[in-house]
Parts: sequence; structure tokens; C-alpha cells
Amino acid sequence: MTTMTDSSVREFKMPDVGEGLTEAEILKWYVQPGDTVTDGQVVCEVETAKAAVELPIPYDGVVRELHFPEGTTVDVGTSIIAVAVGDGAAAAAEPVQEAVAEEAVAEAAVEPKPEGRQPVLVGYGVSTSSTKRRPRKGAEAPAAAQTPAAAIQAELNGHGPAAPAAPAAPAAPAAPAAPVTGDRPLAKPPVRKLAKDLGVDLATVVPSGPDGIITREDVHAAVSAPEPAQAAPRSEPTAPAPSPTAAPASYDTTRETRIPVKGVRKATAAAMVGSAFTAPHVTEFVTVDVTRTMKLVEELKQDKEYTGLRVNPLLLIAKALLVAIKRNPDINASWDETAQEIVVKHYVNLGIAAATPRGLIVPNIKDAHARTLPQLAGSLGELVSTAREGKTSPAAMQGGTVTITNVGVFGVDTGTPILNPGESAILAVGAIKLQPWVHKGKVKPRQVTTLALSFDHRLVDGELGSKALADVAAVLEQPKRLISWA
Repeated sequence: MTTMTDSSVREFKMPDVGEGLTEAEILKWYVQPGDTVTDGQVVCEVETAKAAVELPIPYDGVVRELHFPEGTTVDVGTSIIAVAVGDGAAAAAEPVQEAVAEEAVAEAAVEPKPEGRQPVLVGYGVSTSSTKRRPRKGAEAPAAAQTPAAAIQAELNGHGPAAPAAPAAPAAPAAPAAPVTGDRPLAKPPVRKLAKDLGVDLATVVPSGPDGIITREDVHAAVSAPEPAQAAPRSEPTAPAPSPTAAPASYDTTRETRIPVKGVRKATAAAMVGSAFTAPHVTEFVTVDVTRTMKLVEELKQDKEYTGLRVNPLLLIAKALLVAIKRNPDINASWDETAQEIVVKHYVNLGIAAATPRGLIVPNIKDAHARTLPQLAGSLGELVSTAREGKTSPAAMQGGTVTITNVGVFGVDTGTPILNPGESAILAVGAIKLQPWVHKGKVKPRQVTTLALSFDHRLVDGELGSKALADVAAVLEQPKRLISWA
């Protein structure tokens, strides 16, 4: 993750903080040029597609330069901060303002060059190769020199301070409209997958990224405007070019607000689209009297064993779902597309959908099936608190098997939840309200809620899904079944 650019300056690269993630957004810098840093000190907070993570620096020194401003999305493996170490630290502390001014004029002066063994930041993985690509034939040196901030921002994010650079890059090659030939088109694996899913031949896409790399925007542009691109050479080759570049800026800012979709929100959107169009969803509903469950919640709050623990209806709903899975184990499964097999899990990593300022995340409680009720209460409390603070780790959001989403906290009666990718079922819990209900032959006000269970019909047929949902409802109606069925 770090490389020596000279005898006294080290470059700290954006690490892979989430098992294969390709980019992260710099949310906040905690240091500035001229500040002294020590080994293990947190220098910035970044947001990946899964969570916000604080990055510690792995050595002592003086900050020489921050390569990217806050709000920039940076590729994993790209240097984000330069630190003067050893003998160069004292020298860097004095003339730091002049150095920053000079390097702002010539941003490409500091170039990461791998040298020898690279230190490993624990938990962030190891980068085994440089991310720098060989320039395309005909690529000019000045274009390559612009990659550090503006070009990477334009390629990866398409928003923020460097957004105008994104349409400017494809404008130049759009005139010849000739696909790159010769070498294999340069594109990252996610971009290649996107092109494959959309049926786009990368050889026909005009790259706008640094060093001739094809970006997501290039692929989408090839899909969204194929006809105008073909019509332009026949009539007026240069006329259509200005209109696409001018269109994004032509909206009334006093009447509209545009919010960049990135980080957790971007990942959630992509995951939900993929899940909705990959797994055949089925949703079933049941309305249940949970008056006895609500009484049990109040009793547990007075129990000394639960002192300091988070005790609420969600705790017993989670336990009811775990009991239902124990009675219907085949519902806890996943689909292996490659092997065309159903993988039944003998463990339950229970996901809890949590709304945060950065978007919806779904951390999960590992091996929830093996936890006692007090242990489950402790895990739920920790999960919710961590999510609210924005400190949920990427590992906490991986490996889930089933999920609960509590839409009732917003006053909603029910919904048709979309499966978390890779999972077989998701239970939506509606608002618990006093309603007229027939109880022991008489109409009485009872605490009632509606449950909705969505499941992947490749894995779960109607009978299995119905039995599992009915078992959840039965436990909540008669919570003593937590003992008799557990």
C-alpha cells in the first residue's frame, strides 16, 4: 500500500477495505499539509460501497500533500497522501506551503513507484500489483499527467468539483467516432461485467478514462445513445456533439436539486436492481395478534437479566424467525448460479436493515441461531448503535443468510421487501397498532401487526415459504412456543 517516491517521501495508497471493492470516497481529512503524523494515526475517513471506514497511516512523518479533496471517489491502489519521513520530515515541515503550491501546479511530479516489500495495513489486504496502465498508442503525455485528481474523479464518480471533466474527455474522441483497435480494450472487471450484461462490445466504445480506460459512463453512453451516434456522420457530424455536453447543466437549480448517487446509496441501488431482476420474488402476508408478545416485552424489560440490554418487539420477532428457520431449515439457503445448486446453510447470519444518514445498510449477526435471548438482545443493541454512528465494518455486512426489515417504525403497515443479494428470504414487520380483533369470541382492541415474507422462488416454493411465515406468526401470537418449539 505504500511506495517510496524518493528517499524521504512515502505515498500512502487507497487500500482495499472491503474484500475486493474497487473504489472509495474520501469523506473527511483529519490532517493537513505540514501536520505531523505517527504510526497508527487516523488520517482520513472514507466511504466504500459498504461502509464508512477510518484509515490509519502506517508510519511516522510530516504530511507533504493531500492528493485529493474531500468528496472525491478514488480507485483502490491510488496514492491519496504523501508523507515525508526520516530525514525528510524536518525539511518538509518548514517549506510545506511552498511545496504544496509548486506541486499544485505540477500534480504529476510525485508518482508512486513500487520498490521492494510493501508494508501491509492489517485488515485492508495487500495490493500485489500497480494500478498504472500502459498508455495507449497516440496518447499524449499531458493527458496522462492529469490523472491524479480531476481525471480519476471524472472517471469514477461523475460528480463533485471535477464533474465538468467527465463530458469534456469523450468530447474530443467523439468527433472521429472511431473505436479503438489493435490492443484489447482497457476496462476494469466491474466495467467489463456491466458491458456484458448490457450487451455492449467494448471494442466499439470510445474510452474517456485516463490512459484510454473505458469507464462505466462510457458503457452507459454506448447504450443510451446508439442511434444519434450513427446519424451524426450522415448529416452533421459536429452538430450533435455540443448538445449532450450542454444538456446536463441545463436545469433550474432553484426548482430542482441533483444528489450524486455514490457510496452506500450507489451500491444499494445496484444490488436491489440486480436482486429484483435475478431472483424471482414472491411475497406472502399474514396479520397477527401480538398482544401477548408485547406483554412479554414489558416483562423482560423488568427482568434483571436484561438490565442494560435492548429489549423491544424486534428482539422477539428476530427470535421467532430463528425458531421458524429451525423448523423449516430449507428456507435458509442460497443459489449457486455457477454450479446450478441450492446451498442450504446450517447457520443463520441474521441481517437487520438499518437506515443511516449514508443510506440503507444491512449488517448481520453472525451465528444468530446459536445465541440465547439475552445474547441476541446484546447483539441487536450493538448492531443498531454501530450503524447509527456510521461505524459498521464491511465484514459485518457480508455473509448474511436472511434479513428482517422493520418498516413499522415509520408507521407503515407492511411492504413487499426486495431480497438482500445472495439471501433466500426477507421478513418485513409492519407497525404494531391497537385494532378491533375477535378474541375468545368477542371483538376487543388488540395489538396487531402485518408480516410480509419475500423469498426467492428458485429456492423456496409456496409451501415452504407459507409454513415459515405461519410459524413466525404463531410464535408471536403465542410466545410460549419459544420454549416448546426451540
